[in-house]
Amino acid sequence: MIEIDIDDREVTQALERLQRKVADLTPAMRDIAQALESETERRFDVEGPGWPGLSPTTIRQREKSGHWPGKMLQVSGDLARSIESEAGPRHALVSVNKRYAAIHQFGGKAGRGRNVTIPARPFLPIDAGGALTEPARETIGEIIARYLAGR
Repeated sequence: MIEIDIDDREVTQALERLQRKVADLTPAMRDIAQALESETERRFDVEGPGWPGLSPTTIRQREKSGHWPGKMLQVSGDLARSIESEAGPRHALVSVNKRYAAIHQFGGKAGRGRNVTIPARPFLPIDAGGALTEPARETIGEIIARYLAGR
């Protein structure tokens, strides 16, 4: 077996700094949570990517109630306003506290008798399986790299 001992003050100090940084990732996690929250808000604003349009029936109902034209998931704005983020030493979280959030994120049957199909309009930066979208993963990777580099 080959064994290498590092006897270099600068390298040792750099490794010690790295060890201190990863002991509490709160600053990086805070940036990650804020980035995910911003991406979620952006998706509400641009209605997508890839959100299907409203059905003609829904458009007629909204016209009658004075809510059309308007943003798809923002008749009252409660869903978008309920977005929150949180961070700690080992977690970054974006959440929405409305019971009906999941039906809009993932789609499914709703209404009395579950006879209305709501298409998925994903506002959180995750796919149908719960994995982060590629742009979200790239953003998180950039944040982590900046944090570890000390920028």
